[in-house]
Amino acid sequence: MEQKVRDYFELKQQQKEIEQRLSVLRDDILGYCAEQGVYETELGGYVVKTVLQQRKEYDEQKLYAILPDPEIWRLLSKVDNNKLKSLLKLNVLSEEQISSAVTVKPITLLQVDKL
Repeated sequence: MEQKVRDYFELKQQQKEIEQRLSVLRDDILGYCAEQGVYETELGGYVVKTVLQQRKEYDEQKLYAILPDPEIWRLLSKVDNNKLKSLLKLNVLSEEQISSAVTVKPITLLQVDKL
């Protein structure tokens, strides 16, 4: 069991290092695409695509003040995007009701495929 714990620890350390390296490479690739003014390009046998999306982030304090019923807040208990989307789909809440508690944050996704 000691070996498994040691292996687990070492793999987690490697995972952290890989995630850090991926983050730097991702930033460099996105920077290159932005400099070139392209969303899709081919480089060395790879297709690089960037996709712009918007992610909503909710302010818990503002959202709590907006919710019409404290029981709805109990259902959320903590702002959870999936639960909130479900309440919007069920028409328990409307986009207008929560609009002042929403911040739309642009994000760029990176996809790299081999040709």
